[in-house]
Amino acid sequence: MLPIPIICGPTASGKTSLALALAAEYPIEIVSADSRQLVRHLDIGTAKPTAEEQARVPFHLIDVIEPGERYSAFRYIGDASLAIDQILKRGRIPVVVGGTGLYLRALTDGVVEIDQSDMTIRDQLEREMAENGPQAMYERLKQIDPLEAAKIHPHNRVRVIRALEIFHLTGKSKSEITATGGHRKPDYAFEYFCLAPPRAELYETINRRVDRMVGDGLVTEFESLLARGYLERIRRANIIGYNELIDWQEGRWSLDEAVASIKQNTRRYAKRQMTWFRGQTGSTLYETAASIRQKLRLK
Repeated sequence: MLPIPIICGPTASGKTSLALALAAEYPIEIVSADSRQLVRHLDIGTAKPTAEEQARVPFHLIDVIEPGERYSAFRYIGDASLAIDQILKRGRIPVVVGGTGLYLRALTDGVVEIDQSDMTIRDQLEREMAENGPQAMYERLKQIDPLEAAKIHPHNRVRVIRALEIFHLTGKSKSEITATGGHRKPDYAFEYFCLAPPRAELYETINRRVDRMVGDGLVTEFESLLARGYLERIRRANIIGYNELIDWQEGRWSLDEAVASIKQNTRRYAKRQMTWFRGQTGSTLYETAASIRQKLRLK
């Protein structure tokens, strides 16, 4: 069996368009790896595939949770593995598409298996991170798990908190659990194909896409959700495109300023994503979708 392809890359790089083009030639189904598109109701600002696009090819892991609902990498690997199993049983080809590095790492490298039901320790660690700063928390992790700390940038708050949480929940370091086999391993082999357009081109695409979102009714969608009582849920979801509209709705800036901020924050998010993908072993970067299609084997 060929490795399952992962079409990844920063937001607005053209991942979904490439997958749809592949669907016209091959019997594929798409397994999303986008944390924002998991969230129901937030459609335009997360660039979810349209109803017409979803009619052309099956998408999995779209519209799974309510705004503000927690969703872990541990849950993702289970949901994605189940979707892949079902696709293969139907005799079709799974293709993972998305840009959420945390989920992709869980899918390809495995994830430590711990109880996710009690968030007390996570909440406490997040408060301590806010009070003490990332360097202090990183130094604590170096004392507890130096091997894991060596793999993490000191300012990667999410991974530092996660490693500390694992220790406090289990009494063992993440490195110890991984070495003794106490983590959930991936069920399949995967191959990364990272779509990485030149930065100037990507940033211009982002700007145009945000303008198109506004033209397609982003503000109307947002106001409709507010009328249904979703304000605090949207705030907890913490998604670019909606955070800025909350600031506009609460009078902190004009709509034009909010739209400009969406563009800026999306560009910054894309830059962080590219940093992550460049650091992944075995992730080849391609400037164009055509170059990926030349290398990608689906049969």
